[in-house]
Order: sequence, then C-alpha cells, then structure tokens
Amino acid sequence: MLNIEERFLRYCQIDTQADDNSITAPSSAKQWDLLNLLKGELDELAIPLYLSLDGILYAHLASNSKIKTDKIGFVAHVDTALEASGKNVQPQLIRNYQGEDIALGTSGKALQQKDFPLLKRVIGEDIITTNGNTLLGADDKAGIAIIIELITHLINHPEIVHGDLYFAFTSDEEIGRGVDHFDFAHFPADFAYTIDGGDIAAVNYENFNAASAIVSFTGRAIHPGSAKGRLINASRLAMEFDSYLPSAELPELTDDYQGFHHLVAMEGAVEKALSHYIIRNHDQAIFARMKQDFLIAEQKMNTLYQQVVVSVELKDTYYNMGPLFSHDRRALKLVEEAFKQNEQELIYLPIRGGTDGARLAFNGLLTPNLGTGGYYAHGPYEFVSLTQMQKMVQILLCLVTLSSAQK
Repeated sequence: MLNIEERFLRYCQIDTQADDNSITAPSSAKQWDLLNLLKGELDELAIPLYLSLDGILYAHLASNSKIKTDKIGFVAHVDTALEASGKNVQPQLIRNYQGEDIALGTSGKALQQKDFPLLKRVIGEDIITTNGNTLLGADDKAGIAIIIELITHLINHPEIVHGDLYFAFTSDEEIGRGVDHFDFAHFPADFAYTIDGGDIAAVNYENFNAASAIVSFTGRAIHPGSAKGRLINASRLAMEFDSYLPSAELPELTDDYQGFHHLVAMEGAVEKALSHYIIRNHDQAIFARMKQDFLIAEQKMNTLYQQVVVSVELKDTYYNMGPLFSHDRRALKLVEEAFKQNEQELIYLPIRGGTDGARLAFNGLLTPNLGTGGYYAHGPYEFVSLTQMQKMVQILLCLVTLSSAQK
C-alpha cells in the first residue's frame, strides 16, 4: 500500500492542467486521468463513491459513532494552474533540509532564502521541489494526498470513532469553475474544509471578492504612410486604458488585505485588441469601486475618441466568505482544538485568492481552507513540505475524532 509520499509523487507526475479556453467540464480531458486513478484507489478501499460526468469525484465514509455528530466534508481539486506547465513533472526530494540553496535540476534556477524567505519555515523538514522546468502541482495534489491518506487510515483503523465524512475531488478550480456542477446530494455535509492552502499553520476563512474584466478595443487600420489623423491603433488603446487604472493597485505592490487589479493577458493588432484582467479585494465596498474604475476608464476613452473604442465586460467570480462565519464558527472551533491538541501553531490569515470553499460557502456550506505545506505555487519555484503534509493528516484525524465526541 502506498504511503503519503508515494501517493503525492504519483499524483504530481500526472498532467492535469486546466484550460480556460475550453467550455467542457472538465476543461481538459487529462484531468480524467487523475480522477480515474483516484476512483481506482478508493474502489480498492471499498468506499462508496460517485464520479460525475462533470468531473467531480465524491466519496462517503459512514459514521461509526453511537451518537449523532456533525457531518464533515473535505475538498481538494485535481487540476493545476495555467501559469506554468504541468507536463513531465520531475520532483526532487530533499531530506532534512538545512537551509542550503537548492539547485532545481539542470534548469539553472535555484531556491535561495534571499529570494524565497519561506524556505526558513521548512528547515529540518523533508521537502519536495520541482526540477525548475514545470510547476510541482502541490496545489492541490498535496491536498489530495492528505485526504486519501486520511481515508486510508480511518478504514484501516475502524476503532477510530468518527461521524459521517464526505469527500469531493473537483476539477477546474484554478479557472474558477470547481463547483459549477457541485451536487450537494452526494455531499450533505454540515460544514467542510478545503485542503488547499500553504503553510499548515495558516487557516483561511477570509478570501478575496473576485471578478474578471475582459476589455475589447476597436481601432481603425490605415496604411501608416497616410495614417496621420486617421489611424487608431487598438494595441495602443489597450496600453492607454491600463494607464487610467490606479497604478498602486497591482499585485506586486500589495499584500494582506490590500486588493489589486492584475493584467493577466493581452493580445492585439491595429484593428482589434483584447486585455484580460482579474480584480480582487476583501472589502465589498472597495471591490465595487475597483470594478467601477474599469467603467470610468471605458467612458473616458470613448468620450475622448468620440466613438466606441473600448468595451468592458465585468463578471463576478466569487465573494469573500468571511462575514458568513459570524453566524456559525463550528468549523473554526473544531480546527482550533485540533491544532491545540497537536501543539501546532495556528494563524488566521486572509487568503489572497479564492478556493472552491468560497463558492460553497455562498451555497450554504461553510468551508474554511486548511494548509497542505505547499509554498510558492503556480510556478517552477513551487515546493511542498512532506513533513507538514504528514502533520496535517494527524490534525485531520484529531478533528474528526473531536467532532464525534462533541455531541
């Protein structure tokens, strides 16, 4: 039987990168490779499960408690991010890391504390890095490995008392579609946890309000030899539009609760151009103002050019689930006690992003986010602490047993 290290190494070598240009669910057929592998592993454990046509794998571990308990859910996603390739991942395992620089294969890249200070958080731990050519996929295959290890341990130790436990492995979380087709009939939990964070000391129940902005630019193509007073370059319109947005509200200039707009991609020529932005803020009122900035810039430019040269399409993606926890803190109280019993530091941090849990929360299922031991996700400098992954399994075991003793 595989251990958590072997599981993770197996999962991260399967390319599951999402595709935001696709309209299918999952967005990429290769996500089925990991979903089907997980289905096979759970079949071997004889746990009831259901794999939907939309690419969500559900599983249920029935209560063995003599008393009524809260029904708890756990969620992780199979897809990886778009920023770096997930193909041909070649992990490097470093035992008992002591703070030294780490060469990432033969790529010429290296993990150094001066550039990646969070390396200090894993000194003395076993860590896994990339070879510098791809992402690692710890986001969120570390979460998957933790959950599968939890299930395996509970099945192999039937003497551990727990309530009804529900599990879901979603696809397309990285492109905001992870719970588009979520079926609560297969996941009737009272509350849940996404296992999709970083340092396991950090627990997240506040996340960004999020929106996307697709900005279209229409130019006028004229031969440059006779262009004076006539040509309108759509690509330059895109650059001009960006200059109207607040220059301090960029991801590279903000942290903690500060929001940002982020130009994710551009494409264009003289006649047509397109810019893709994301907009993020924890505060709902500031979030609304930031979206309005895009509409103000649109109006300014169309007025300046006395025609429609800019068109802005805004779409909300998810919202900050933080305020919802003022009414029900059961999930957080359980985490606090589990961390305490495991002598694990706990820090509540606002997540500068979102998880499937944010959208689940607004569908009535409060779902804070727990860490996996992963750091610097979405790129070739990503690494994960195997030691922290193992510790999180112990915390989750404690959490489910605490729940069975609370009612």
